[in-house]
Amino acid sequence: MSMNRIASFQKVSFKQFREGYGDAFGDKPEAEILAVYDRIVLPKRATAGSAGYDFRLTADVTLAPGESVKIPTGIRSLMAPAYCLMIFPRSGLGFKYRLQLNNTVGIIDSDYASSDNEGHIFIKLTNDSREGRVLTLKEGEAFAQGIFIAYGITEDDDADGIRNGGFGSTSV
Repeated sequence: MSMNRIASFQKVSFKQFREGYGDAFGDKPEAEILAVYDRIVLPKRATAGSAGYDFRLTADVTLAPGESVKIPTGIRSLMAPAYCLMIFPRSGLGFKYRLQLNNTVGIIDSDYASSDNEGHIFIKLTNDSREGRVLTLKEGEAFAQGIFIAYGITEDDDADGIRNGGFGSTSV
């Protein structure tokens, strides 16, 4: 069976990544941030039958129960209209640590890539462990997965707004 090829992943510019990385992790030397940027790997599926594209960490992360962290991925997605990218925690991390996205499921709209921030995908995680488990992950480890989903619109839809921003930017 042939799959629809409807999207691609790209890195955001170094300028956008540096801004997001500094916001998430504080001031770091530019050379250190550039080294992280150079190590960013575009999301990939692990197997031919995988639905999800694995997103990898851009920093070491240790989360005690109840703690959160915002991860600048350095990634943007260009996709066909009538598709969105849904972001979920990796299943094993959710099962072992109750690792959750703060917004439960991330929705990346097809027009997000044209925003002023270049469509930089951020993923905010919380360790919601009820067993007292501390989660430790290393830079480069897969921690979330993105799945492309087709969607439809109503027959009387007349949306004509233009996006320029991320979280909450499309509220009317």
